[in-house]
Amino acid sequence: MRKGIFFGILGDFFVGFQPIIAIARPQILDPFIFAAMTCLIEATLFFPLIIVEKKFSRVNRTSKKQNLNNEANLITNWRKNLWLFIFIGIIFGINQLLFFIGYGLAGAINGSLTQKTTVFFGMLFGYLILKEKVTKIQIIFSMLLFFGLILAITKGSFNFLNFDFNIIIGVITLLFITCLWMFGHTITKPIFNRNEATPTQMVFIRNIISGVILFSTYFIFYPFENIQLLIIPLNQIFYISMGVIYGLGLFCWYKTLSYLDVSKATILFSPTPIVTALFATFLLGDIFTIYHFIGTLIVIFSILMIVSQKEKN
Repeated sequence: MRKGIFFGILGDFFVGFQPIIAIARPQILDPFIFAAMTCLIEATLFFPLIIVEKKFSRVNRTSKKQNLNNEANLITNWRKNLWLFIFIGIIFGINQLLFFIGYGLAGAINGSLTQKTTVFFGMLFGYLILKEKVTKIQIIFSMLLFFGLILAITKGSFNFLNFDFNIIIGVITLLFITCLWMFGHTITKPIFNRNEATPTQMVFIRNIISGVILFSTYFIFYPFENIQLLIIPLNQIFYISMGVIYGLGLFCWYKTLSYLDVSKATILFSPTPIVTALFATFLLGDIFTIYHFIGTLIVIFSILMIVSQKEKN
């Protein structure tokens, strides 16, 4: 329990800091190459974790024959799900690219709040794909969640006609990737249920595929000379930091899940907009308004209610 809370709180800081790096990066480092390198750094970070995980599983098995059978099954399962892995890699590659574009337009505070709609899209796809039950209370608090989001973004005006167009596009982009992100996780869940891959393996697989796809297609849209962007020390600091912070956020999420159930883990990760707001205020000079504060409280409270209902189901 204590370890779960520890990793949950630690994860809040890693996840909350991601938008700050995304927005603060040098402008010459475009979102496309930044997304590609972030995915490859994440894959590099998770590859040793797969080896460690494999060694622990070997220790827990009693015979050499069991180990050989498990390794054979692993290869068979990966081959069986190859096209699904590629599809998931494409989804998360697009997500990583749009993540940086969306935050660049919406801003750190608005973007972080928008991504808290994951609980709604998780519930939606759980109902549509996994046939999970949805209660009336969950629907009501989903509407309240979006009310809080709109309140915060529009600063209480609820007027999109005279609002900054870039922020609107950024929020819509982040809503789209949040939806796509939860769709990707929903279609991944049956693989975990069938023990055909572990979360650590899935993070590595999806990121290596995403990184390779993004990097190999980058030069279709940009000149090959842009490869020089990768050797500039300042750029290296940012894309390595982004990959490490993003990867550590995922690691903390899965570690939290290993000690607590999904509902409690979701609740522990719900304050990330507050962490982002603090970093954005002190490091980026963003203004955290009273409407951001009230909207954030409404969003977090809505998440607590939606998740508590899911726990009862």
